[in-house]
Amino acid sequence: MKNKIRKASLAIVLCVGYAYLNSAQAQNNGWGEGAKLEDAEVVVEKNRVIELPSAARNFEKFKVEPPAVVDRAVKYRFEDYRLPEQDIELQMRVLTIKQDELTKLYGNYLKAGLGNYGTLYLKGFFHNKRSENSSFGANVSHVSSARGPEVKSQAAVSNTNLALHAEKYLPGFSIGGRLGYERDKNHFYGYAPSLQTEVDEDTTKQVFNRVHANGYIHNQTSGAKLIYKTGVKLNYLKDHFNLSEVNAAINLNSEYSIDTLSGFRVNGDLSFVSHKDSSTVSRTFFKLNPSYERQFGVARVTLGANIAYTGDEVNDARQFNIYPQFRLGLEPIEDNLLLYLGLGGDLQRVTLYELTKENPWIAPKVDVADINKGLEVYGGFSANLSNYVHLTGRVAYQNYRNLYFYNNSRADSTKFDLVYDDGVTNVFNIYSEAVFDYIDEIRLGLKLDYNKYNTASLDHAFHRPELMASAFATYNFYDKILFNSELYYIGSSFGRVYRPDGSFVTQETDNIIDLNLKADYKFTNTFTVFLMANNILGNKYERFVNYPVKSINVIGGVTYSF
Repeated sequence: MKNKIRKASLAIVLCVGYAYLNSAQAQNNGWGEGAKLEDAEVVVEKNRVIELPSAARNFEKFKVEPPAVVDRAVKYRFEDYRLPEQDIELQMRVLTIKQDELTKLYGNYLKAGLGNYGTLYLKGFFHNKRSENSSFGANVSHVSSARGPEVKSQAAVSNTNLALHAEKYLPGFSIGGRLGYERDKNHFYGYAPSLQTEVDEDTTKQVFNRVHANGYIHNQTSGAKLIYKTGVKLNYLKDHFNLSEVNAAINLNSEYSIDTLSGFRVNGDLSFVSHKDSSTVSRTFFKLNPSYERQFGVARVTLGANIAYTGDEVNDARQFNIYPQFRLGLEPIEDNLLLYLGLGGDLQRVTLYELTKENPWIAPKVDVADINKGLEVYGGFSANLSNYVHLTGRVAYQNYRNLYFYNNSRADSTKFDLVYDDGVTNVFNIYSEAVFDYIDEIRLGLKLDYNKYNTASLDHAFHRPELMASAFATYNFYDKILFNSELYYIGSSFGRVYRPDGSFVTQETDNIIDLNLKADYKFTNTFTVFLMANNILGNKYERFVNYPVKSINVIGGVTYSF
């Protein structure tokens, strides 16, 4: 610092001295033209030391005295403010999201139409609307044709039924029942048209009166560990020739969940049939099916047994049977792909109540026996593709005893007896189904059922076709027009017709192709017109030997919903 001060002082002295000398020289000689600087020598002597005094420095911070603590009393004042006593109507509006209005339900409808062959078509369905406590309703139906395909009035048919149903929802369980009556009228018209004038119409008439009633109780929606459904059933059948049948039955379906991976199932059936014709036959049926199921990752295993008893004696029926059961299911893609295989057996109850619906031309005094499926080995799959396509396939090899077949009666070829194979009937079955369903607008489907029969004593599997297939399509056009179409194919089968001299001839039925169309046009939500056309191809094919069906049958009418 001192050296810097000394250098600065020296520079100042030199500048001052130089300025002084120039000033003196200018005064003596001037700065005019011709002025001349004389040579001179300047000597600077450094003989003084400039010393500056030391500055006083104070390193102590300013000291701020804290304020004195003074007691301060804070006073609070509470005032009681009151609104004036008068009625004030506050207009308040709560902002809410508007709920969608419930779609109006039309739980009832009446349908009426007329068609060729003197056809009358009446349908009625009645049901209660939305209810959390109960469900009940009724339906009525009458469809009749005054004329048939061949022998006119002697081929007339009619079907009338009335049914009631109700179910009550109670805490933890539900209880319900059904009651119905059906009258089914047909004629035995499978004889040569040349005999029409010789046949008494009353002798060809067959009328079935059926009554069915059942009651049940279940807790299938309770979420309990033990799920059950049990019921009682009574079916009654009486025909025009004083045949009658009564079937009283009890059934039970139950499932107990041990945990989320395993559980038990127990199903059972008990049936008593009394069949009265020229004689009285009693038939007892019992079946108990316990099983255990366990989940192992994507695999589910079922082990169980079918324990069954039948009181039949037809064709030396085996009365007591035990069938082991095994099933393995794999679900590699949950809810989209299921693969399964298994083996087992079953005893299936057969009654005239059901057989007369399948074939109304059954002869009197037939022998009815339960079907004994001794062994079945099967495998299949179920798949969902893109939420629109559902595929199902199944292959099985089955062994049957007392599998019934229909064959023309020796006494009257217009009627059909039940015949059985003396031994085991082997059946190779392939079943497949594909359904495309797009947002309730378009629905397409295809089904195929193939059965290859290998009989032990019968020449043919009488009136059991090998191949049955069907295709259907529905299209909903803006909820205004609804189209339905169905195409059926049923392969040919065989029947044996006996001649008066005791000889017989085996006849093959037709390959059946049947196309049906239906269209509904909705004028309003309450009124709709419809048109149905059955057997459009007009083929009078025979499903049973000597029984051709009607050609094209057209029915048109209206539907009223309310």
